Formats: sequence, C-alpha cells, structure tokens
Amino acid sequence: MVQRRAALATALLVFASLAVPATATATAASGSGGEAASAASVASSHGQPAKKAGSYANPLSLKLPSGADAASCADPTVIQGQTKGDVNWYLYCTSDALTETEKDAAGGLVIHNVPMFRSTDLVHWSYQGDALPIRPSWVAASGGLWAPDVVFAGGEYRLYYAASDTVSGGSAVGVATSASPLGPWTDAGSPVVPPQDTTGDKRWEFDPDVIAVGTKSYIYFGSYFGGIHARELTADGLSSVASTETTIAIDNRYEGALIVKHAGWYYFMGSATNCCAGPLTGYSVFAARSRSPLGPFVDKQGVSILAGRVGGTPVLSQNGNRWVGVGHNTVLTDYAGQDWTIYHAVDRTDPYYVGDVGYTKRPALMDPLDWKNGWPVVRGGSGPSDVKMPAPVARPGQKAVYHPRFVANPKPGRTIAALSDSFTGTALSARWTWVRQPAASEYSVSDGSLSWSTQAADLHPPAEPLASVLTEPAPRGDFVVETKVSTTVPAEGCCQNYVQGGLVIYGDDGNYVKLASASIWNTRQTEFGKNVTPVADGYPTYGNGVVGPVGESTWLRIVKKSGAKLDRYTAYSSIDGRRWDRGGTWTHALGSTAKIGLVSMGGSGFTSTFDYVRVSAVKR
Repeated sequence: MVQRRAALATALLVFASLAVPATATATAASGSGGEAASAASVASSHGQPAKKAGSYANPLSLKLPSGADAASCADPTVIQGQTKGDVNWYLYCTSDALTETEKDAAGGLVIHNVPMFRSTDLVHWSYQGDALPIRPSWVAASGGLWAPDVVFAGGEYRLYYAASDTVSGGSAVGVATSASPLGPWTDAGSPVVPPQDTTGDKRWEFDPDVIAVGTKSYIYFGSYFGGIHARELTADGLSSVASTETTIAIDNRYEGALIVKHAGWYYFMGSATNCCAGPLTGYSVFAARSRSPLGPFVDKQGVSILAGRVGGTPVLSQNGNRWVGVGHNTVLTDYAGQDWTIYHAVDRTDPYYVGDVGYTKRPALMDPLDWKNGWPVVRGGSGPSDVKMPAPVARPGQKAVYHPRFVANPKPGRTIAALSDSFTGTALSARWTWVRQPAASEYSVSDGSLSWSTQAADLHPPAEPLASVLTEPAPRGDFVVETKVSTTVPAEGCCQNYVQGGLVIYGDDGNYVKLASASIWNTRQTEFGKNVTPVADGYPTYGNGVVGPVGESTWLRIVKKSGAKLDRYTAYSSIDGRRWDRGGTWTHALGSTAKIGLVSMGGSGFTSTFDYVRVSAVKR
C-alpha cells in the first residue's frame, strides 16, 4: 500500500528541490528563495501596461483526460521548463490513485507511478502521463515510488525518487533522466542512494531533495526511522558518495526535507508527524537555517534539529479551516520575485477515497511563502488558504496582485483570577477537581508549584488504565490558558515513551485536545493532539501535531476561539516565556461543560512540575 509509511510513522510518533536556477526571465523552481527573480522579468512588453495575474482557490485544479480533477498529488515538486522557449511549469506527485473509480483487475484502485502535470499559469494543470509507468527492475514488486524531486543539470532533467522497498531489501533513492521534463524517463538501473548496508531493520531512505552549490551537488534524504542525511552527488548525478554523508536532522522527527536558499542562508524545511491520518492528520512544516548547506541547522530559538530536545520553527500548520495535515512542500519563485509553496493537505470533510476508508486523499494546495524577520511564513502567517487568492506571476509581463499582509498572534488579555493559580500554599485550591484522583503520595503543592508523578496511563479509551486529569471550569467564549511545565525526563536519550506533562481542554475521556511536553523515543517534543469519539467505522479517534521545541522548562498555551458549530483550539509553545511559536489549530465540539485540565502521564518514574495555570481573556 502506498501509504505504508503512514502506518510506520504512527508507530513511531502517535501518542497511545532545489532546481538549478534559471535565468531572470525564466525563474527557478523549488528553492530559489526569491534570488533568481529580476525586476526586468515583470516589465511590460512594448510599453503596454502589464496584465495582472489572475486568481485561484485551493485545491489546485489538476485536470485528467476525463475532465475530473486528480484526487491526490502528495509530496509535490515543481520545476519550470529549463530549455529555450519552454516557459511551462511542471508538477510531479508521489505515486497514488488519481481517481476514486479507476480500478485494476483485482478491483483495487489503480496506482499511477509519479504522475506528471503541466501548466502555463501555476493554477490550471493538465495530466501528462506517469513518469515511471513500469517499476524499475531493482525496485521490489511491493515497492512504492514516492516523493519525486526534479532538477535540471548537465543539460538533462533528473528525476530523483524514493523506492520504499528494493529487491535486495530496504528503501533507497533512485534517479531517472530525460531530455524533456515529461520524459520518456530512463532509469539509472541502480539506486543513487542504496539501502543501508546493515542486517535487520534498515533506515528509511525516503524523500530526496537535490541542490547545487557551486561545483557540487548534494542530495538530502531520510525520514523518521534513521533521520535526515546529506551526501555529495557524483558529477553525473547518478551516484552518491557515501564517505561524504552528513547527518542533518535527528531521527523520529522529520521527513520530506527541502533546502531553500534565501538571503545568504540555507533553510531546512521538514514535515513532522503522521502524513495520513484522515481527518485527524496533524502534519506540519518546520524550518531551521544554517550558513552552510550541511548545517548545523538551528531554529528561530537557536535550537538544533540534531538535538534531543529537537528544534524547528513552525512554517505551515493547519489553521482551523477544512485543510488539515498540511505539509511535504516545495518552493518556487514567480516572475515578481514572490515565493510560493505547493504542498499537500487533507480535506477533513472528505478525507478518504470512496469505498477505501483509511486511504487518505492528499490534494495539492498552493499559497504564498513570505519572509518575516528572516524566517518563512505562509500567507503572512495566516496558513493554508480556503478562499480565493491572487495568483502567482507565472509569465513575464504580468503584474503582481499578491502583496503580503502579516498577521499578529492573539495575546492574553485580562487575567481571570478565579481560574488562575500560582500553586501557593501546600494544598490544591478548591477550584480544582480530579477525574480519577491519584494517591496523595503522587502529587504535592509547595514552593509555588504543583509536582505530580507521571502515571503509567493515558487518555485513550478503551485502553486501561486511564490517566488522572486535574480539572477546573473553563470560561465561556474565547479564552487563553497557559502553564509552565518541566519534566524530569532527561534531555537526551531513549526511551521514555510516552512520558508527558501538559494541558488539556477536556470534554470527557474520549473528547479533548491536549498540549504537552512529551518524550518520543530519543526526542522531546511539544505534542498537540486531538481525541474524538464516537467515529465512523475505520476512522481514527486520535491525531497529533507538534509545535516548537521543548526546553528545560516549556511554556504551553492554548487559545480557544468559539465557532457556530466547532470551536478552534490553537497551540503555542515557548522555551523562555517571551518568544512564542504558533502551532496548528484543531477544531472540536467539546461543549459548554468542557474543562481546563492538567495531565502527567505516559509512563511511571518521572515527575511533571507545573509553576502556574493562568487563564485570560483574549486581548482585542
């Protein structure tokens, strides 16, 4: 199954292209970061007024010969034609079913191996066939062909792709070449990055991204199991030099690596958590940067993506509209010098292929990528769009319509004293009540903090035992709740799965959102999860995303915005209490009796310490 990776990622993470730059008049595709654009490229021709770029709405229209739109375009990559006279744009997707009705002889959905699309405006796309209709002989019959990256080098197009399984065992990265961006493609006949040479489980060699730096080219690859790595490519681009391998990111955090050059920095972008959990997909994109293409890459807070308390500044997360699981992106620059990102997402109102619950559809979306204080944000910080948007300047002579409007994060306003607690004294305030009260020896209040032993339990009914929850009433309407938490889990090392301490907005054991400082294998991350019950047959009950890095102490904040049917809960995290990373938004119907809660759970032998709980109105 093409989404086998999702199941493996769940086991690891769930709780309970850069192209060679084109000329100024034919801007580069993925990764140019605005540097290839030229003011001359948007000048009107023959003195005539420039025609304005049009508009678009997500998802992008990827037309098939039948006139229907493709159901999926996961792990997208884009390049503009690199030969004289070719100003078309080309889009490539991971292998997937393109329709919900095309069936094979066994009655299963037909999988298209790396489908290709062409466009003149980056908005309207037409299907041009499959790049690799016949699986290369070195790829196992069960192997998927995933996450293409297409570059132009040495006078030819090179299509790099992940092979999820090979005849020799293990995943690998392959490459095929062509004189045309639409093929026919000739496979190299062997992997450019072969399977890891070990017995037993091999690391995941997925999701290639290739960049050129001076006379050298580098290939980035990897995923949750094994981490992200980079190697130099040989001059012909068909092999990699194993002795040059450098580890870029710790395992159990990122996949879908993309390197973007901007303003003298190399930006790593990677996607985190499960790509394919239907309506509960919390996939997001994060960034870190370095002056060197080989790192070390650190985030906005100065935290390395190699650290156990893993770094990463959020770039693209779901914002509460219909799109969830937004990630695995590519970046291109239009003729006005504006960067755009194309990525896949999940429509939470239509997440699965008809008749195949569990097989997540991931259509392609596009939004502007803006830069604020040296860091990338999508659509001025608004996240994925679900409204009509100004289109990119995809042709010389067009006039730009999109202009960034940066948004500010909501801030705490007036403190609600009756619901805020600094844990003074030696006992819990009467405002607090327990769901499944623990033994008195497991928690204490002293010196302005609540210390609570972690429980070998979780909130995932019908699993037993269920964890305790310390609750207080939540205010009606919009509010902000914040806490500062530290755990005694060591900063580095494996394994304390899944010890955590943090906040919940609690409806009942099966319905809540949770933001916690958590241990995931050898990493420490801020996990933002949603649990919902009951659900339709085959649907998940739990999904998770992650936010910014964990510190020695971690500040956690949830902002609730009320809605007519579903409320929106947005996560924030900080490692100093001043600079906050904004994460994703979960929608939920927790009802008027929902409570604010604390949890300390996921495994015994550690302690969560809470310095305070502060509840505030949202500042207007």
